[in-house]
Amino acid sequence: MNQTAVIGAFSAGVFVTAGMWLVLQPYRRLAPRLRPYAAVSRSRLTRSFDVRGQAGAWSTETTVQRLFGPILDGFINWFSQLIGAGNDEELALRLRHGGLYPNLPPEAKVREYRLRSFGQSFLAMGAAGLFGFLAGGTRTMVLFGILGMFFGITITRSRLNSAISKRKERLRGELYTFNQLIAMRTRVGGGVIEAIRHATDRGNGVFVEELDEVLRLHATGMPITDALRRAALLSADAEAQRTYNVLATAQDRGADLGDALLDLSQDLRAQRRDEVKRQAARRRLALVIPIVIVLAPILLIFIGAPLPSIIFGVG
Repeated sequence: MNQTAVIGAFSAGVFVTAGMWLVLQPYRRLAPRLRPYAAVSRSRLTRSFDVRGQAGAWSTETTVQRLFGPILDGFINWFSQLIGAGNDEELALRLRHGGLYPNLPPEAKVREYRLRSFGQSFLAMGAAGLFGFLAGGTRTMVLFGILGMFFGITITRSRLNSAISKRKERLRGELYTFNQLIAMRTRVGGGVIEAIRHATDRGNGVFVEELDEVLRLHATGMPITDALRRAALLSADAEAQRTYNVLATAQDRGADLGDALLDLSQDLRAQRRDEVKRQAARRRLALVIPIVIVLAPILLIFIGAPLPSIIFGVG
């Protein structure tokens, strides 16, 4: 009895600690939010663009964080490999595609995601283990704890996949309008940089955020073609990648950008129309299935009700 009480108390402690960790959000530092505005000044001082102040990083951490931080990071990395989260580069790219933690640098995004995945998984494990202990004892607690951990892992993955899908859908929905806007700007005599700046000044959204990053990199000294090709490599949607490559090619070779963007817009419009038709067909099918499930038994009852009297003369 004492052993089961200790295990139950430990599960409750894990549940409460994980819940407090999720409720109390980590302090958001000011430096990542101010870094894009100071990029031009750093480049003029011949410093690199992505300076994160590693030299003074330890000065902002407590002694407990310095002692137990590497142990916790190692355990979280092992947990990430166990659940198949991928390496840092792949995970950072997926987090960028999903638009999660926009105010953090890539390394901090990966660490934040892994910390939250770890906390949510152990929160689900603690809650399910406590329920299993109260319902059926120690063996049930272990079984429910394992199931709760897998449920927490599944929820974390599904949230990231859902964020990526939603961001892709938003990006594809914005491309048609902005391709038309950039094409009109180039037709009146503007270049690629002027057209991009014209689009970012008059719009907002996911595509504008990526174009703003292209302009920021160009302002720090990176050629506009390299910035566009970098955006094509990091973009979540294939049509956005085509748009960036068309812009980079037009800047390099002086090709007619208006016709190329209009052709891309027509392709996007056709793809969007086909996608809407497929969604409409799936929804019609989804509406038919409940009707068949509900009405088919009733129809069979009405048809089969007179059969006994017809066959056996029972009446």
